[in-house]
Amino acid sequence: MRIAILETGAPPGDLAARFGDYPDMFRRLLLEEGDQAETFDVAAGRLPVDPSAFDACLVTGSSAGVYEPLPWIAPLKAFLNAASGRTALVGVCFGHQVMAEAFGGRVIKSPKGWGVGLHRYAASGEGWLAGLDTVAVAASHQDQVVEAPEGARVVAGSDFTPFGALSYPDRRAISIQLHPEFTLDYARALVEARRGNRYTDEQADAALASYQDANDRLEVGRRLRRFIEAGGA
Repeated sequence: MRIAILETGAPPGDLAARFGDYPDMFRRLLLEEGDQAETFDVAAGRLPVDPSAFDACLVTGSSAGVYEPLPWIAPLKAFLNAASGRTALVGVCFGHQVMAEAFGGRVIKSPKGWGVGLHRYAASGEGWLAGLDTVAVAASHQDQVVEAPEGARVVAGSDFTPFGALSYPDRRAISIQLHPEFTLDYARALVEARRGNRYTDEQADAALASYQDANDRLEVGRRLRRFIEAGGA
C-alpha cells in the first residue's frame, strides 16, 4: 500500500518532538510492513502531481479554518476535486472539513464552541462504518461541517456534530471529524497544552475524564485501511 499524506498542520509546542508529527501518527495507525507513505507539505505548496500514483491521499488535521484566506487552501480544494475518482481520498478533522467544502458543502466556526475529549457518534449502519452502532474517538475541533455536499452520505454523527463522518460513494472518498490517529497519551497532552488558552479548566478536566472510557480509534483505523485497500470502494 502506498499513500500520500497531505500535511496541513502540526502539533503545538513541543508535542511533535514528544509524539511525532501528524504524518507519523497516521503511519503508526495505518501502515503495515512493506507499506509506504510520502508526506506533502501543503502549506509549502506541495501536492502530488499524479494522485493515481498512490492508493490513497489522506488529508490531516490543522489549526487552520477552511474559510480562512490562506494561499494553500484553494489549491488543496482544487486538488481534491481533480483527484476525486482517481484514487481513494481520506479526510480527518480539517481534512474532513476541507473535503466537504471542496465538494460543495459548508463549514463554519461553530457557535457550539469547542468539541474536545472522547466524543461518541451514532453510526447510521451504512458506508465505511457499517456494522457499528456507535464510534467513540478523540475530538478536538471548533469548526464543523454544517451542510453536506450533494451526493454525500452521513455515516455517523451526534447532536453536537451532526455531520461527524461522511462517505462520497461516487468520489471514492470518506472522512471523519474525529482523530483516530491520536493515542490517548497524545490526546491528554494536547488537552494540557491548550488548557487556559483554547480550553477552560472545566473543559480540560472534563476532556481528561472522558479518556478513561473505552475508545474505538483502532477500529476506525482498521476501517480506513480497509477502505484504502479496497481502492476506495
